[in-house]
Amino acid sequence: MAAGGRPGRSPAGLSVLFRRRDLDAIAAGTIDLSFRRWVQPRVRAGSRLRTAVGVLEVDAVSVVRRLTGADARRAGYESVAALQADLDRGKPGETYRVQLHLSGPDPRVELRDRLPTPDEVTVMVDRLRRLDRASTCGAWTTAVLQTIADRPAVRAPDLAASFDRDTQPFKIDVRKLKELGLTESLPVGYRLSPRGQAVLAALLAE
Repeated sequence: MAAGGRPGRSPAGLSVLFRRRDLDAIAAGTIDLSFRRWVQPRVRAGSRLRTAVGVLEVDAVSVVRRLTGADARRAGYESVAALQADLDRGKPGETYRVQLHLSGPDPRVELRDRLPTPDEVTVMVDRLRRLDRASTCGAWTTAVLQTIADRPAVRAPDLAASFDRDTQPFKIDVRKLKELGLTESLPVGYRLSPRGQAVLAALLAE
């Protein structure tokens, strides 16, 4: 689960706490609750989170003193005991009941499939140059886009090693490209989106 008012990055990687089967059930409308142990609530009503099935929106957040069978079933568990066991494997804190629903598709999906206009390409190239200037490892955007184009579906650690970089900072940089609609995550590695291919072509033509 993640905080924030508009779709965006999930704080502290919270989106990974959703199993794919639970995401599919939320999309189907058969799950509308999630339970988390937090010292302080990390979401609020109106928070939105981009996931593999689309954008989730939080409807309500409250502290729970007693779990019920209905709660467990609405969260995708067969019993209170199964839900409690999952919660007990987490960190100490209050148990929060989070009501949520699928509010719509991930806007990045539409963006990455849409070819940019010449003016949009100019804006995008400028944004990438700014990312290059702000980086402590030097200009990287064109090289990373080219590498993903040449080596789709290659593990992130292998791609990072080709730049002599640690995996996590490399993945953070690729995520910046994904936010711009230029790359897509695959089950293993990445590939360029149609938008990314157009922008890379413009970069190489400079």
